[in-house]
Amino acid sequence: MPDLANPATGIPLSAAPVATFDVAQDRGDVTGWLVSLLLISAVTVLGGVLAQHGNDADISMLYLIPVIYAGTRHGLGTGLGTGLAAALAYDFFFVPPFYSFVITDPSHVVSMVILIGAAVVCSQLGGQVRHQARLAQANADRNGALAGFARMLMAINRREDLWWLLAREIGRLLDVRTVVLAPDPPGEGGRRLVVKAALPPRDALDLIDGVAARWAFDTSRPSGPGSDSMAVSEWHFHPVCGGNVAHAVLGVGRDDARAPLAPDQAPLLASLLDQAGLALARIAAEEDMLRLGKVQERDRLRAALLSSIGHDLRTPLTTVLGMLRAIHPANEGQRAQLDTARGEAERLDRFVANLIDMVRIETGGLERVAEPVDLNEAVTAAIDDLRRVLGGHAIVVDVARDLPLVMADPVLLHHCLINLVDNAAKHGRDDGTVTVRARAAGEGLALAVIDEGPGIRSGEEQRVFGMFTRLEGSDRRGGTGLGLAIVKGFAQAMGMEVAAANRTPGDDGKARGAVFTLLIPPENLRRVEGTI
Repeated sequence: MPDLANPATGIPLSAAPVATFDVAQDRGDVTGWLVSLLLISAVTVLGGVLAQHGNDADISMLYLIPVIYAGTRHGLGTGLGTGLAAALAYDFFFVPPFYSFVITDPSHVVSMVILIGAAVVCSQLGGQVRHQARLAQANADRNGALAGFARMLMAINRREDLWWLLAREIGRLLDVRTVVLAPDPPGEGGRRLVVKAALPPRDALDLIDGVAARWAFDTSRPSGPGSDSMAVSEWHFHPVCGGNVAHAVLGVGRDDARAPLAPDQAPLLASLLDQAGLALARIAAEEDMLRLGKVQERDRLRAALLSSIGHDLRTPLTTVLGMLRAIHPANEGQRAQLDTARGEAERLDRFVANLIDMVRIETGGLERVAEPVDLNEAVTAAIDDLRRVLGGHAIVVDVARDLPLVMADPVLLHHCLINLVDNAAKHGRDDGTVTVRARAAGEGLALAVIDEGPGIRSGEEQRVFGMFTRLEGSDRRGGTGLGLAIVKGFAQAMGMEVAAANRTPGDDGKARGAVFTLLIPPENLRRVEGTI
């Protein structure tokens, strides 16, 4: 990455130090003293020339020239010294008695006081001007550094590049050692902090420094020297936050025993870290968008694949089923073989139907027509379609005759019941009983399908309705993992809900088995005369 120039100075940003104010400059320097003494000497010579021509009235005013120069350019110390030297020179060479420091005329004392006072006033004004100029230069350098750093951040789109940019630029701008630590992998705050970037390079920190870095990361507050915690650490750590969450910590330190940061460097560091936090939030948002795009693309491809498989299999399956139903067995052996073939073909047909239904749910192409449906008839129709699948399972239908009609799409409700009963028969005991029970539940109805299998593992009651979900350690193993997802999608399309739970000892005195309940709200009921 090329170094960007500071717009205020033209110096490359990575090499441009940030200006700081040094009060020692107001105490003067050798050059200032030499120039001031040379000016006093020149003024003395000029005054001597004027005195020879009889113009000695305003010679004292000439000494204001070196006094004003020294006070404005070289500070209070040089200004006062120059004022005193000018007063003594004037007294020695131009005030009677000549070539002595004796003053007999009080007006000459006033002239000397004026010279010293002018030195003080000019020194103060010059010092203020220099101070403001240095502050302006420091602010310009700081703003230039921030602007250049912001431009560098705009080109960063990976966390690793951001860590190295932080370590390099903050180290150069503040003339400190730097280290950046972050969890690995990113976004998991409970993981160990590892060194992501460091100048000079290093692989790890000492134990105390590691504890200080962890404290800064966990609390999102600075730690180390100059903070209110972990002052024994060699490094000063500051959290790098994006979206009010710490994603990393930056440590700064020095090779000598000095404090890592000067007081006037702290605001610059805070500004740089704030900009880094904004860049980090942008990178995190881009990562989320990338992951979302991948998920959307995956879902789109999956829906297209399911739709293609479902429709490509539907036509040959329909033909196979039609031919199997048209064949008349010649004997009992052929009848058994045909029954087995029909059962497997019908099971495959249901799998294909589930694939197509799942695509309809995910693509929003599900249409429903609400009609009054009698639960007794709906349950009977579903069981009749599954007579080959149920095999040796005993079926108990416990649906009260006086229940109100249910406003639902007959086709969708039929698919829900088929999948629930098929799921109970598939995952229950081979010789177990499948119970279909409908009861009033508050102002609505609850239609439950109960099996006698091992049940559902605790905590998996919601996940069991996920697409392609087959739970280990429960009775939800095998199959395509689509049936229950379709039940949930169809139920929600009809304004209903579905819930999963395990049987309790109060259910017929048996504690094993799963219960899947279709919850029908009051607004989906149509009461007729004579119902409760």
